[in-house]
Amino acid sequence: MRNKSRSILLIVVVIGIVLALLAWAISLVLNRSGDPEAKMTQAITPELVSKGEYLARAGDCVACHTRRGGKPFAGGLGIESPIGTLYSTNITPDEKTGIGGWTYGEFERAVRRGINHDGSALYPAMPFPSYARVTDEDMEALYAYFMQGVAPIEQANQVNDVPWPLSIRWPLAYWRTFFSPSPESAAQSLAAAAEASHEQIARGAYLVQGLGHCGSCHTPRALTMQEKGLDESSAAYLSGSELNGWAVPSIRGMAHWSQDELVDYLGTGRNAKASVAGEMTDVIANSTSHMSDEDLHAMAAYLKSLSAEQPSKGGSERSEATASKLTAATDLSLGERLYLDNCNACHFVSGKGAPRVFPQLDGASVINAANPTALIHVILAGAQTPSTARAPAVLPMPGFAYRMNDEEVAELATFLRQGWSNDAAAVTAAQVHDVRQSLAHGHGQAKTTIEPSQGER
Repeated sequence: MRNKSRSILLIVVVIGIVLALLAWAISLVLNRSGDPEAKMTQAITPELVSKGEYLARAGDCVACHTRRGGKPFAGGLGIESPIGTLYSTNITPDEKTGIGGWTYGEFERAVRRGINHDGSALYPAMPFPSYARVTDEDMEALYAYFMQGVAPIEQANQVNDVPWPLSIRWPLAYWRTFFSPSPESAAQSLAAAAEASHEQIARGAYLVQGLGHCGSCHTPRALTMQEKGLDESSAAYLSGSELNGWAVPSIRGMAHWSQDELVDYLGTGRNAKASVAGEMTDVIANSTSHMSDEDLHAMAAYLKSLSAEQPSKGGSERSEATASKLTAATDLSLGERLYLDNCNACHFVSGKGAPRVFPQLDGASVINAANPTALIHVILAGAQTPSTARAPAVLPMPGFAYRMNDEEVAELATFLRQGWSNDAAAVTAAQVHDVRQSLAHGHGQAKTTIEPSQGER
């Protein structure tokens, strides 16, 4: 019996080796492996380092590669995934624990091709399917910045908490081959799209699809965890998804916002209709708020160019009816009373709020989402806008977990989702309880702004 078990194990190992070699061969045939010995084609200058710093901001590298309260780019942030917790790595130029000993070719393979410096496959928590679109020139600028513009930090990388056999990495070579474009094919796709569009839209597409990796959160994923689209050729691209229990809205077309309102949101975390909350807070604080007006307008123009379902134009009579009932303050439901007592001072009976100060509730995507988790989270824990160069003042909304029980929060959330023109399902106390428990365990909290450290230039 023991010999039979050993024979089966040996067969499994042999099959695994054969499949791994086959994946490696396919990768070579499709020109996806890159050259780990590739050299820079330009000299590293202060200007190139500065360009790389800007591009690293556009890619929001600091957000994932910095643990809460840790040193910038030193890694250690736990990222929850369907297979377990993955920990981001140290990407400072420390030669012992970081990437200080990496060649440009090794850096390029990791960022654009999902291949670690030792040849192993990276988990696609690293958005290399998006970064495959980054140009050679921008890749060299990024390498220059991480090698000479970031302070080296000696901090050992944390072992991923992924159980066997999910921790076996060779199957990822197949995943990469089937679901991640090569930089060469991505460049051809972007070039073809650029020829067919306005220069501003082409620049926006490059930023949104590439370094911005907006699809990582805003595009639904298949059972095999790849994004259902990587560019506008797929109707699923940027059509909305779910992340850590939060409903992530579609950003195709953005018919409910003007281009300037979208630029305001990306640059400051607020506009005339909304204020940022959740994980997007970190994106704005660490990334888009540092980008140029020209690039923000390009991103907004590209998003506005995407086809999308038009929002319903009905509901004005319902909005007026809700406002009138709240104004009269008679025969109110529990949810309506809670709204007047806790929310009305800022958001008003109209649910319109105040432009650039208090978000609009009537028609808000976070309120009308099929999954109410994000709304419940904001009611319980509150939210606040980041302090940015364009909008330094922090505008906080207090959390109400301390003064409302689960039933009361459910009643308030239900009113919000069914008042004015909003039309979404009721919220239950059980749903509120689950979010409260999640918050008690520290899940779903946005990090504070992280300022990248500067090394010798």
